[in-house]
Amino acid sequence: MMLKKIKKISKIVGVIVFVLFIILLIAAHVFLSPKSDKTALEELTTDNLQPKIIHSNYKGFEYRVVSMQKEIDTTLFTLVFVHGSPGGFLDYKMYLKDSILNAKANIISYDRVGYGTEYTGNVKGSIDFEIGVLHDIIKDTPTKKIVLIGYSYGGPIVLASSKKYKYKVSLASAVDADLERIFWGLKVYDWKLTRWLLPKKVQAAAKEKYSHLTDLPNYENLWNSSQSPIVNPTEAELLYYQEIRAQFQAAESLLQELNPGPALTANGDRIELAANIELPHEVELVVKLAADGIG
Repeated sequence: MMLKKIKKISKIVGVIVFVLFIILLIAAHVFLSPKSDKTALEELTTDNLQPKIIHSNYKGFEYRVVSMQKEIDTTLFTLVFVHGSPGGFLDYKMYLKDSILNAKANIISYDRVGYGTEYTGNVKGSIDFEIGVLHDIIKDTPTKKIVLIGYSYGGPIVLASSKKYKYKVSLASAVDADLERIFWGLKVYDWKLTRWLLPKKVQAAAKEKYSHLTDLPNYENLWNSSQSPIVNPTEAELLYYQEIRAQFQAAESLLQELNPGPALTANGDRIELAANIELPHEVELVVKLAADGIG
């Protein structure tokens, strides 16, 4: 009697585990699937930001670039974000939409080959190829006006670029092959019978993970010989400046809520409000905030 009860419970538990596994698998495929241009633009568009997506080609491989500005302002610096693996340009959504950054710089990012809507999962596993794509994106922008930001596997791509930039920002970069741990979960990728279970972007990340072992040693002598100043903030420094940013945005949001109409004193007297601008694109913000003109 007890044995039958144990078998019944085991079957129920087995069914529950199987169903949960299927749900998790489906959720992973949905969550990690590249978003369409339309959906990505909807996530990035605000009242003040009208981003655009451009599809380009490098050595026969299509990739897409998002620019948060309709036109590049050559008087400003250009921030170029390079994502890790698995990933995509929307990993940087918080920064791409940041009002402070957009007021001070042009901002672009891109889906690396194998992580976008084209050739999903088909990564090259080569830093040299990735550098070629990066250089193709920035070919029309003076490098002295560029700040490169790379996270995870995007880090070595940024660091290995030999051009002279204003700055390079390295965040949790994968630069040492000996420190690249091969997790047991990668066995799912190793086995062809189970590889199909993984989302294509995860398959791409697994392929790149293995490529690190042979590719990273080819560049290890370059990490400390960059022509560009390298910024590598600690976790504590990142948290500190994120808190400052959050406080600024909260104050900015409050000020926007307190902007129902013309500037009036508590007695109802009208005050002329003139804005001080530095760049042409700031005129749109002057109009939005109902200023009377430029002063």
